[in-house]
This record gives sequence, C-alpha cells and structure tokens, in this order.
Amino acid sequence: MASSVLIVGDSGSGKSTGIENLDPASTFLINVANKPLPFKGWKSKYIPWSKAEPAGNMYIRPESDNIISCLQYVSKSRPEIKTIVIDDFQYMSAFDYMDKAMEKGFDKFTKMAVNLTKVARIQNELRDDLVIFILNHSEESLDIDGNRRIKAKTIGKMIDNTVTLEGLFSIVLFAKARKDKDKGIRYIYETQTNGENTCKSPKGMFNEFEIPNDLEFVRTTILNYENN
Repeated sequence: MASSVLIVGDSGSGKSTGIENLDPASTFLINVANKPLPFKGWKSKYIPWSKAEPAGNMYIRPESDNIISCLQYVSKSRPEIKTIVIDDFQYMSAFDYMDKAMEKGFDKFTKMAVNLTKVARIQNELRDDLVIFILNHSEESLDIDGNRRIKAKTIGKMIDNTVTLEGLFSIVLFAKARKDKDKGIRYIYETQTNGENTCKSPKGMFNEFEIPNDLEFVRTTILNYENN
C-alpha cells in the first residue's frame, strides 16, 4: 500500500509551489487542469507522457478512469517513480459536473462521489514504496452546530455526508500564506488542526505546527517516520 497525503488550501496558498523541490527523475505529475506550474524551469522537468514520450513524467487528463489507469501503470511499470502528485484534484469532479450540468436528477452526483472515492482509495492497490500527494482546493462550510469549518472542496453533498474526503487520509496538511510584518509572505503547511479546519497528521510525525511548503521535505519526513 502506498502512502498518501491530502494537501488542502486556497488558490495561491502555495500548494503547487511545493512540487518544486521534488526530484523530477523519480516524480510523476498528474496535471488534472493542465495548468502551468508556478516555478521556473518546470517545462524541462515535467514532460508529457505519451507513446512518443514513454519516459514522460506528466499526464494531462481530468477523467477519473484515466487517472486510475495512469496510477496503476506507474505503480506496475515505472519502478523509478517514487512520488506521484495529483495537482488540482477537485477539478476532476468539477469538470465532470460541468460536462453533465444540463442533466437532471441526482445520478450524476452519485457517480462523481463514487469516482472521487475510487481515486482517493487507490493507494491501497499501489506499490509500498510510492508516496502520493493529492492537492485540493479548500472551501468554507458550517458544521452541525453552525461553527465555521474549512475543508477540502468537493462537489455535491454525497461525498461529505457519506464518506468525508479527509477521512480517507491519515495525513491532511493545509497550505497557508503567512504575512509577516518584517519578512514579507511565507508559504507554509499546517500539520495539525487549528480548531476550524480538517488538518491532521500522526502523532510525532512532524515536530512543528508549521513546516515549509516543500513536498520533498514532507516526503522525507513521512518515510523517516514510517521506517523507524
């Protein structure tokens, strides 16, 4: 079973920037929304995978079935890959919803919830030496008591009421942009809940409440924790 991490944050909070320090030779990127990465030189590091480029390390498709097939392919046929990043995961459901926006009834929401759950649970079928990062936008909601709650953005109520996306992960980090008076803006990940969000991580995995928004740092920390 692969290790999986959900990274949640607003647009501009530094989720995708955290990819920069990963080794592209051992990283495979699933670029759901086909967007440019926010750091210099990314085009030379992440080459679209195709029949013409079988050693490519980036896949650009939003459909859940294709994403699952890609993950299974990497796990089975690309042993050099140790890290997989699914960037802008929420667009998988969002694009599916827009394609079916004119359809009536609730079946489309059921299918979207099933597809999202399948991808979120796929780590159970993948190689043990893989670390999967799923990057997802955040949204504000209210709990049953009317309290403010920040969570991973999803489409429709079924996934929240039936499964809860964060419940499928042991590690949920929240990306934040901090504005310091003297040092400008810092981009960090929170490692534990602040009382209003769904952030969490295993006891003793991270020593600090705030860590750098660096997925290589997170990956190394997870592997050290799991192997000791």
